Amino acid sequence: MKPAVIIVDMLEGNYSKERTGNKEEEKIIPYVRDFLSTCRSLAIPVIFACDSFLKDDFIFRGRMKPHALRGTAGTQPLSDLGPQSIDIILEKRRFSAFFKTDLDQTLRTMNVDTVLVGGINTHFCVLATAFDAICHDFYTIILDDLSASFKREIHENTLDAYRNSAIYPIFRVMTTKDFLEEIGNP
Repeated sequence: MKPAVIIVDMLEGNYSKERTGNKEEEKIIPYVRDFLSTCRSLAIPVIFACDSFLKDDFIFRGRMKPHALRGTAGTQPLSDLGPQSIDIILEKRRFSAFFKTDLDQTLRTMNVDTVLVGGINTHFCVLATAFDAICHDFYTIILDDLSASFKREIHENTLDAYRNSAIYPIFRVMTTKDFLEEIGNP
C-alpha cells in the first residue's frame, strides 16, 4: 500500500476565530493535526484540498453563501493543523478534490495507490472526493475520526451507509488507529 492523505476544506474561512471546540467540525482539529504529523513521519504525502471560488461562482446561485474566495486568507488550510512546506495545497472549485484539478496526475506521479480522505463535510465534499478517488481507480478509505459534518447524526448516517459497501475492500471506512495498525505502525 502506498497511501496519501487528503484533508478536505479544513480552511481558515470555514472556522470562526473564536472556536469553542463544541462544534462537530472543531472537535476533529486535534486528531487531524496529530495524524498529519504521524503521516509526515511515515513519508505519507499530505494534501490539503481547499475550496477556492470566484466571487460570482455558479455555486453561489443556490443557498450557499460566498466563502473561500480565491485570493483571500479564507482559502488557506487551517493553521491549527500545522501545514508544512512539504504538503500539497490543492485549489478546488467544486465538491470533489478530483474535479477539474491535477490531483489524479499528482497522486500517480507519487505512485500512490490508496487515498485516505478526511475533513469537512463528511456527507458532501469528503464523500464526493472519496467517490471520485474510486472512479480514478484508487483504493479509498474515509477516516471516520478525521471527518465531520455540522451534525454528528449526518456524519454517522453517511458513513453507516458505506461501512459494509458492496465494493469493499476498494472502499472502506476506518479510524486512524485501525489504519495505522493495518500498516504496522500502531
